[in-house]
Amino acid sequence: MCLDVILTTPKNRFIAPLTHFFGKVGRAASEEVVIQLLLVTKCIPVLMYGLEVCPLTKSQLQSLDFTVNRFFMKLFKTGSIEFVKQSQEYFNFEIPNVLWTKRVSKFDSKLTNIDMFCKYLV
Repeated sequence: MCLDVILTTPKNRFIAPLTHFFGKVGRAASEEVVIQLLLVTKCIPVLMYGLEVCPLTKSQLQSLDFTVNRFFMKLFKTGSIEFVKQSQEYFNFEIPNVLWTKRVSKFDSKLTNIDMFCKYLV
């Protein structure tokens, strides 16, 4: 499928700063700092950039979630997805699937407002 190729670049751009950070700092920074600085402010926006206009399939969304979950597994040195989900909940971290749904809804709302405004002008 065409969009599989599109998701490769965002996933690579998501992973690159994380790998660079761990190469430089190692595990000196706390998990909370890593999640806030890297994931929330840098990596997740890069991963999600422009995807609200793409009709992603369930498997593509799961692929994005998998990428993030694997990072959490590496961060917490665990293989347990249950622990990862609890950690994400504890840190109020939303996985890409949830973020994408919210972003699509927001995008659709803006598009509707623009459409209504254009009809008003005509």
